[in-house]
Amino acid sequence: QVQLRESGGGSVQAGGSLRVSCAASGYHYTTSCMGWFRQAPGREREAVATIKNGGDRGTVYADSVKGRFTISRDNSKNTLTLQMNDLKPEDTAMYYCAATGGWGVSDCTLFQLHYVFWGQGTQVTVSS
Repeated sequence: QVQLRESGGGSVQAGGSLRVSCAASGYHYTTSCMGWFRQAPGREREAVATIKNGGDRGTVYADSVKGRFTISRDNSKNTLTLQMNDLKPEDTAMYYCAATGGWGVSDCTLFQLHYVFWGQGTQVTVSS
């Protein structure tokens, strides 16, 4: 059974940094995609970033976080991390870790329906 567990959320002032992590258990796909999504109150869930496990380890970022957020994966520990710098109040949201099943040679996408495993989320709050 695949389980994704997020940690590391919290509160920070604008311009600050936070790191959120996701520990995956029971997840053993050789080639797959893992990503971060977020949902602010009253808004739809949106994609943040994704990384390919295996192959070229390619990454894809939403335009709103490019240059500020960095996604990475440690295969030895089966963990996914999102380093968030220069945070803005509009980054305030519940952040969810998600993963696909097995993936082929194509690049990962930010299309949410591709992700079949989801964590419970961790809250990130950025004050102005």
